[in-house]
Amino acid sequence: MKELNRAEICSLLKRAETIAVVGISGTAGKTSRVIADYLLENNYRVAGVNPAAPSIPGISVYKSLLDIPFKIDIVNVFRKSEDIPQLIPDVLQVNPECLWLQLGISNDEAVKPAFEQGISIVQDKCIYVLHQDCKA
Repeated sequence: MKELNRAEICSLLKRAETIAVVGISGTAGKTSRVIADYLLENNYRVAGVNPAAPSIPGISVYKSLLDIPFKIDIVNVFRKSEDIPQLIPDVLQVNPECLWLQLGISNDEAVKPAFEQGISIVQDKCIYVLHQDCKA
């Protein structure tokens, strides 16, 4: 399984318009929230995914990926590596261009079906850091 390289990631971030942040926190200052706010400030359409569906200014939050009523380009995940298998069926149905597991999160076995369906994979990388790097 091949993950995207830096040039491919930069290209993806330039053309992507919508990003679902899975595991978004309702608490300002938490990493998932800081990054979601950053993506919003950088002109992405951001949808949060959290079963508790907290209210977040400027971001619609849904109980699951399947509840999002528009096309998602990148599914950005803030969940533990061992939680990834339960997300995969929804990811396969939503069929984003990329499944992005944040820094510290990876699960080669779990993401394999997404890769086999043609969804690009990024694991153990921070979308904020790479977005900054691609802008430089």
